Amino acid sequence: MKRRTFLSLLTVAAAGGALWWQRDWLPVRGLSNPCLTAGLPVKLAEHPAVAEALADLDMTKVWDCHVHLLGTGDKETGGVWINPVMDSMRHPIQAMQKQLYLNASCVTEGEGGDEGFIQRLIALSEPVSGMRLMLLAFDYNYDDRGRRRPERSTFYISNAYAQSVAARDERLEWVCSVHPYREDAVEALEWAAARGARAVKWLPPAMGMDPSSPRCDPFYQSMQRLGLPLLTHGGDELAVQGGGHQNFGNPLLLRRPLENGVRVIVAHCASQGIGRDLQHSGKSQPERSNFSLFMDMMRDSAYSGLLYGDISATTQLNRAPEALRSLLQAEDLHHRLLNGSDYPLAGILPLFSQSQLEGLGLLDPEMATVIFELQKYNPLLFDLVLKRNLRWQGHRFPGAVFETSPVFLNRTGDLYG
Repeated sequence: MKRRTFLSLLTVAAAGGALWWQRDWLPVRGLSNPCLTAGLPVKLAEHPAVAEALADLDMTKVWDCHVHLLGTGDKETGGVWINPVMDSMRHPIQAMQKQLYLNASCVTEGEGGDEGFIQRLIALSEPVSGMRLMLLAFDYNYDDRGRRRPERSTFYISNAYAQSVAARDERLEWVCSVHPYREDAVEALEWAAARGARAVKWLPPAMGMDPSSPRCDPFYQSMQRLGLPLLTHGGDELAVQGGGHQNFGNPLLLRRPLENGVRVIVAHCASQGIGRDLQHSGKSQPERSNFSLFMDMMRDSAYSGLLYGDISATTQLNRAPEALRSLLQAEDLHHRLLNGSDYPLAGILPLFSQSQLEGLGLLDPEMATVIFELQKYNPLLFDLVLKRNLRWQGHRFPGAVFETSPVFLNRTGDLYG
């Protein structure tokens, strides 16, 4: 075993031991994903927890709107780049994260990593006939003067690469990523739109863009003209290091694209971290959870036809306690919630706690064991079935939350009024 891999695994084990008291994956579930075949045993495939979760869905409309396209950068095409610090013993957290992502996507380092990621992803989609996966490109970090900063970027997935992968299989769609500070931002956006991009992906805390900056207005105007929605991270960011701008995850900064007529999808419903309540003028701006700020925006009538929430990652143990009960109860907002798996994070066993969801009263213990067994075979199906089985005081996510395609197929804007 390479020294860097050993160090990363050792770091993971140490972190796991320190946080053992609030997780249930050690020793019951294990630390790493065993990457079992995507084909399910009959006892799982035909279990009511699985069968009933899929029974009333129109699978042709089920588009997983949050699937990361990753790899190891072994093809040397320029399409996939991973920052070398993720292999450095001087950066143990990032090295640990890389090992977790590779394990979750069942990819090994070395030759074939890029292709292995794609083949595994396609195989995972096969048991759910008709479902499509929206693959996310990912741009570099840029500074205020529009200069690319690889040293502040964790990874890069080019638009050309994402488009070429999506073209390989009818079950794949793609989402472009263009930093608005780029000199060629509008040109790059138009290139992507002409080649079938369904949306634009941003991660402001890591990429270094302030969504409220006036310099983004020409980009927003082009997005509105092209009818492309913005899928943007909301809240604090922990999975991608390097950007150093957690304040850019404040959902209230997204009022600017909304006011430019852009449809905005807030990833994870901003369900992590604290932000300043920018709704208050002057210096008196109290701090509140980003999730509560997001919910305020969702209930602002000015944004009712433009603002959506992506529920990816909300079942993770660091987000579930605040977000899930509120989202399940918010039936007035369900038609504006969209499901995404956040793959490959859905395959990281330590991020999810069966006992936590049972303890919160959100998951039937009789169903929970079967659902969590799915994760070892098929993280995409696990994500879908888990969320379909969540209940809180009689509330559940309706099928429309998972039938997301109308939002991405309709380029005219307001779907619901």
